[in-house]
Amino acid sequence: MEEKNYRHYIQILKEELVPAMGCTEPIALAYCASKCRDVLDDDIVKAKVKVSGNIIKNVKSVVVPNTGGLKGIPSSIGAGVVAGITENVLEVIAHVTDQQKKEMQQWLSRTPIEIIPIESEYALDICVELIGQNHRAKVRIAGFHTNIVYIEKDQEVLFQMGVVASTDQTLTDRSLLNIRDIYEFAKNVKIEEVQDILQRQIDYNYAIACEGLKNDWGAHIGQILLKTYGDDVKVKAKAYAAAGSDARMSGCEMPVIINSGSGNQGMTASLPVIVYAKEYHKSQEELYRALIVSNLCTIHQKTGIGRLSAYCGAVSAGIGAGCGIAYLLGGDYEALCHTMVNGLAIVSGIICDGAKPSCAGKIAASVDAGILGYYMYKNGCEFKDGEGLVLKGVENTIRNIGQLSREGMKETDKEIIKLMCR
Repeated sequence: MEEKNYRHYIQILKEELVPAMGCTEPIALAYCASKCRDVLDDDIVKAKVKVSGNIIKNVKSVVVPNTGGLKGIPSSIGAGVVAGITENVLEVIAHVTDQQKKEMQQWLSRTPIEIIPIESEYALDICVELIGQNHRAKVRIAGFHTNIVYIEKDQEVLFQMGVVASTDQTLTDRSLLNIRDIYEFAKNVKIEEVQDILQRQIDYNYAIACEGLKNDWGAHIGQILLKTYGDDVKVKAKAYAAAGSDARMSGCEMPVIINSGSGNQGMTASLPVIVYAKEYHKSQEELYRALIVSNLCTIHQKTGIGRLSAYCGAVSAGIGAGCGIAYLLGGDYEALCHTMVNGLAIVSGIICDGAKPSCAGKIAASVDAGILGYYMYKNGCEFKDGEGLVLKGVENTIRNIGQLSREGMKETDKEIIKLMCR
């Protein structure tokens, strides 16, 4: 591949595979509140929070880490205001003392927080306004989780980025991604250029998966899979990914490496591949290259869908993991194409109804589809052009799924949010 594209692919991995503690939507709220507190520099007497529907959906039912088990938008704001370290970005509330947890409760009990749902062209849109005794400040994040686009203090605009694009204009162009180049890049990349970020993904995500399997987290999907179906590698691949989500959705205070702005997607794209590599005694370099495939295949699918939508992101990551497993086991470009198309044909109808324990079950189903997609190919079977949303050519099928999610499911998303907020 061209040197320019090679460099872009490395940069995409660096931008996407970053650490975060807790579900990224509550953390984005905490980050926005922490930044607003810094700008205000005053004793806070009231807060106003304007949020898009997808933020409401993804914050409603998930435990915010380091809060003593609190859920919801006010808890996320309180955590950011009381204990946020803004420069830590998506690890903004990674270092919270017991005393600060008590202070959060006190702050939330005395501070009125007005939550205002907004209609926005961006699925991810947050505006935090803090009113102090003598000053007021406003910070807006839109498009993606760390994208601050507006800062205001005492009606003076301190920073304005202009119109933000839901396609993440400030990031490296993801439209360069395609399955053929992903395959070539994974084969030929100099491992030392990506080793650190991939090893960090292995270390962080495997650790929280082990925690989810060992202790009392969520709906115990990972544990149930192993208890019910045994420890075949295909079961373990699903169980470890689900167990990471079991822990994370229930407030586990361990960081993960995210993908496409999501910890669940970061774990789903990586853990099945890690499990297969351990089972088949693959070298560390072979694992790295397979993780490149799984991560980039996930990002490629999500590029056409957007960060948040009515389409479950675990599907993209589960199919990405299937492609990574296919590569790990010696699959070529054709194997990746068929794994992708077969997997998407099976589970591309799963909806996203917010971050919560049931995400672990959806992860297990999506990983299963990715693995099945690969074994279908190995057995000479495939879903063909014209069958449902499948089109001839892997990129055409990916585009179809992107359009379904981005355009076709807009009304579905509104109805999901309406039902969740009754």
